[in-house]
Amino acid sequence: MAIANVDTAVRDRYGEGARQRVADLCCPVDYDPRYLEVIPQEVLERDYGCGDPSRHLKPGETVLDLGSGTGKICFIAAQAVGPRGRVIGVDMTHEMLEVARRNAPLVAQRLGYSNVEFRRGRIQDLGLDLEELDRELADRPVDGVDQLLTVETMIDELRTRRPMIADGSVDVVVSNCVLNLVETEQKTQLFGEIYRVLGPRGRAVISDIVADEEVPLALQQDPELWTGCISGALTEEGFVAAFEAAGFHGIRILDRQAAPWRTVDGIEFRSLTIEAFKGKEGPCLERQQAVIYTGPFKEVVDDDGHRIARGVRFAVCDKTFELFKREPYCDHFALVEPRDEIPLAEALPFDCSRSVLRHPRETKGEGYRHTSDDAACCEPGDCC
Repeated sequence: MAIANVDTAVRDRYGEGARQRVADLCCPVDYDPRYLEVIPQEVLERDYGCGDPSRHLKPGETVLDLGSGTGKICFIAAQAVGPRGRVIGVDMTHEMLEVARRNAPLVAQRLGYSNVEFRRGRIQDLGLDLEELDRELADRPVDGVDQLLTVETMIDELRTRRPMIADGSVDVVVSNCVLNLVETEQKTQLFGEIYRVLGPRGRAVISDIVADEEVPLALQQDPELWTGCISGALTEEGFVAAFEAAGFHGIRILDRQAAPWRTVDGIEFRSLTIEAFKGKEGPCLERQQAVIYTGPFKEVVDDDGHRIARGVRFAVCDKTFELFKREPYCDHFALVEPRDEIPLAEALPFDCSRSVLRHPRETKGEGYRHTSDDAACCEPGDCC
């Protein structure tokens, strides 16, 4: 890549963007005006995003905002999650953090509560707190190879013993037009970090610029296009695939910009907002459960390869059954519990590598012979 250091190019341009409004860093976004009233104008004027992931947050959640900039999404999220929630913003640009931290007390005063904090780090390395590293380096100046090796060991220890963002510590990771600023070679690590910091049922809601075709090398080597959210953009398919490769499930597109934000050499760049869930780890156990896909498609294939036809009882393991109780699946499946529950301690392994039907007798029990009173059900005003 002709760009000597992507991090440096991004810091320089977004440092300028913190000092004064810079046009065309990203595309305009309409936010809920109710949430903007408490946010200082300085923050609003230096907002560079392409979507609004904050609209999908819930009260009480712990939220991590990647590339938080001057804090606009964090301050909106603070209101969405309320005083029982918590918001952490991560950015690597000093100037952006200075604006965000300076305005945080004012926002807290206007809200009547304080639930936002900002940390300095790189979003592809959420274990390393750069301000903590600065403090350590002040006491251990590097003046030779031996000190350098010691510092490398110290950095590894900071990541593991005092991580900036701990494993499984947040409910939702949001980001607004920032993932495309990370070098292509580091994007796998980036998505892995998002997965790592989320709790067992956590989710990511990410707005980013994507391309309808692969971005050619010539465009990737342009510093202006890279820091302008163009050169580092994944394709639409690649964006979804990156979540899949990291282990996410239930991936869905929440918002796709119809008209492209920019077109460069015939390649269309537009905003895409994706939601992806964590939490399908665990053993596959047989508890005689079944699911019925309610449509509208003839059949669907889930992230574990189960092919499920509409209107038919399919056998699933307990893990899949529990997943289908929750978002984003719960509105599309009818769940059939066994008449006699099998305790988890007594459940046998379930072969999830195949899709099989579940006979009603498996859930009702072979000895089930109950006969209901038809008249009681079909009186006027009752179930019929």
